[in-house]
Amino acid sequence: MTALTIATQPIAGQKPGTSGLRKKTPVFMGPHYLQNFVQAIFDAIGGAAGKTFVLGGDGRYFNDSAAQIILKMAAANGAAKVIVGQHAVLSTPAASHLIRLNKTDGGIIMSASHNPGGPEEDFGVKFNMPNGGPAPEAVTEAMYQRTTEITEYRISDAPDIDLGRVGATTLDGMAVEVVDSVTDYAALMETLFDFPAIRAMFAGGFTMRFDAMCAVTGPYATEILENRLGAAKGTVTHGTPLPDFGGMHPDPNPTWAHELMDEMMGPNAPDFGAASDGDGDRNMVVGRGVYVSPSDSLAVLAANAHLAPGYARGLAGVARSMPTSAAADRVADALGIGKFETPTGWKFFGNLLDAGRATLCGEESFGTGSDHVREKDGLWAVLLWLNILAVRQQSVAAIMAEHFARFGRNYYSRHDFEAIATDKADAMMAALRASLPDLAGHEVEGMTVQGADDFAYTDPVDGSVSAKQGVRILFTDGSRIVMRLSGTGTEGATLRVYLERFTPGPDGLDHDPQEALAPVIRAAHQLARIGEFTGRTEPNVIT
Repeated sequence: MTALTIATQPIAGQKPGTSGLRKKTPVFMGPHYLQNFVQAIFDAIGGAAGKTFVLGGDGRYFNDSAAQIILKMAAANGAAKVIVGQHAVLSTPAASHLIRLNKTDGGIIMSASHNPGGPEEDFGVKFNMPNGGPAPEAVTEAMYQRTTEITEYRISDAPDIDLGRVGATTLDGMAVEVVDSVTDYAALMETLFDFPAIRAMFAGGFTMRFDAMCAVTGPYATEILENRLGAAKGTVTHGTPLPDFGGMHPDPNPTWAHELMDEMMGPNAPDFGAASDGDGDRNMVVGRGVYVSPSDSLAVLAANAHLAPGYARGLAGVARSMPTSAAADRVADALGIGKFETPTGWKFFGNLLDAGRATLCGEESFGTGSDHVREKDGLWAVLLWLNILAVRQQSVAAIMAEHFARFGRNYYSRHDFEAIATDKADAMMAALRASLPDLAGHEVEGMTVQGADDFAYTDPVDGSVSAKQGVRILFTDGSRIVMRLSGTGTEGATLRVYLERFTPGPDGLDHDPQEALAPVIRAAHQLARIGEFTGRTEPNVIT
């Protein structure tokens, strides 16, 4: 067994985003493609020699083969050790925990998150730092620069190793420790939550459905919910991770988790329902007959986190992405703790968590987490909800009603206008930005504009500035419109319109969100002239 040096040349387009490099699976399987990017990772972090890494992925198609390649490259680059999940499978939050628990030099996660998997679908690779969080922009930019100048990569010619057997082995002189994918993560959850109280709730007849969407959280949910907490067998559905996620789109929202939604809104609904995504970092929460939006879920968790042992000391602060509703801010104000509004992207939360400024974080795109790891964590959010339900002994609907009565309700929705011609979308946003200075005091649909801006964020920890993060139009009554363009390419651009209207109560707290938001929706169309620029009057997706 020897370390080989293979001549290569740059491959265009290997620029990672906030969640690593994602491409179609056949692209990653192409000659030198994965190898070039992995060598660029090692080069960008100052080499792999003498270092220890964590390796795992969400089990999607090509996950097992890619893991063998990465292990052989780590060995040839002089790594001391790699801790790898059994069968090369780790949820993203579990990988983050293993990095922190073992104080490694980082980790490589193979995932395209909630995107579909399969031979013609998506694959991804990202590097997480020693704090367990995604690599910041300076590091991903260094990786990208390296891909543009790479001339060779190093890989061992050793045979594949058996990743199905837990235990220690070696690969060309490098130590490899294959660990059970679930054990350490489950142990962490037991330190944070009152498992005896949740176990007693299940023993008392509490019913639940957890849809793992044929993705990575299946084994985690089965071990924790059914084996350790005593939920009935079959509580976890679609619990076997499949390379193509069973043909499903493993994105936990009402559209894609429609089986769960149908059951929870039906006549024989269990008490509680939840789902997680491809790599286990997202969550959706549903009560019997009641859907809980991610923004409201974050607020309820912040208001009740002290009921769980891991958060009994209280929270340092709560952080949310700018498009997420201000519901969590109202809780932070009531608790007298810090509140932070960041650009979209989990990396912005990492600085606040590391500095002890925030304890809970959340995004409207179904991501919630805390300072226990440095990633979003779907199953963690579900367990915190279960802990709250066990202590309060109320239904989800009752908890939501009491929350709105205490804090008021931030009615909230996101409207996505997909596949807009990029030039039309850009022209609309340019015209909207040009109108911002004159909007203050403007009246529309019976509401008065308090202010409007293009959101910019100065990181309170490291002072870095992120500009042009989305247009915000704020009204005097607490209502808000946010507009962002997301993704350009062959399908054009997606316009995301975030709509929010605050109702203090006690009246008007139980309306349908789309009805409650009707004047805000009309105002958004008027102010941005959506129809005039795009020819579109109705969104493709409403969440």
